[in-house]
Amino acid sequence: MLIDKVVEETMKKKNPCIVGLDPEWDKIPDCYKSEDIPKAQVVLNWAMDVIDAVKDIIIAVKPQMAFYEVYGAEGFRVVQDVVKYAHSKGLIVVDDSKRNDIGNTARAYAFAHLAEEGPIKADFLTVSPFLGTDSIQPFMDVAIADDKGVFVLVKTSNPGSVEISEAINVNGEKISSWLAEYINGMSESYIGKSGYSAIGAVIGATFPEEAGKLRRKMKRNYFLVPGFGAQGGSARDIVSCFNEDGLGALISSSRGILYQYVGVKEYDGSREMYGKIVREQAVKMKEEVYQALKEHCSEMKY
Repeated sequence: MLIDKVVEETMKKKNPCIVGLDPEWDKIPDCYKSEDIPKAQVVLNWAMDVIDAVKDIIIAVKPQMAFYEVYGAEGFRVVQDVVKYAHSKGLIVVDDSKRNDIGNTARAYAFAHLAEEGPIKADFLTVSPFLGTDSIQPFMDVAIADDKGVFVLVKTSNPGSVEISEAINVNGEKISSWLAEYINGMSESYIGKSGYSAIGAVIGATFPEEAGKLRRKMKRNYFLVPGFGAQGGSARDIVSCFNEDGLGALISSSRGILYQYVGVKEYDGSREMYGKIVREQAVKMKEEVYQALKEHCSEMKY
């Protein structure tokens, strides 16, 4: 199962970290840009270089769909090519599109992003839950049928997330707590040999105390954890997202890895040195997270 591959790769590389592929045009190094090259192709060239720089360190990449959609049909093609290229390098792909709708529309989104017969063929998809449980089910159905995964937004890293996640529902529960129990229950029939489920949750690194409470409710669910690095989450903040075995979460960083070159005085403007800086930042993140987990997780498996 997909989730067993996530666990196996994490232990093999001793790294639960992933890299977001967020191509902000103004931040992409100038060495990739040329009047003779269409912007969409520039983005693809850049993304492939990032993948090549980190493919042996990380287990997955996370393209954020919005940064590709701005290029229209060509941007959609780039996403397809990025997914295909990442897969060719043995990486897992988390499609960060935060899709949601009801009925046939939800099924269409699920097919487009996850299904093996669909155009994108990502491994995981981020999904919003706020149209209700019937809007989540179509995504779970495709995930289970095609051995894919879903990360449902529960407690995101932005400060404003508390307006909804910490709100109280009609039963007197916090929305985030209710969602945690719902996702945990829905995933029981989709547990891999590793003991984990690919039906998981998005839990921000910037709310470590709340993350720990949600982890205790969702022992078998994988967390996708944004907010590390540039958004303020530290290695010590993310440990509450893990179980005692050092598994159960994927820690994502985008800006802190992709655009660190801006502050490097020695950067010579080349693609080669850009790739080197990206790799150094990915290694630094891996080492920081691994050290924090070794100190925190009493039953660390890797």
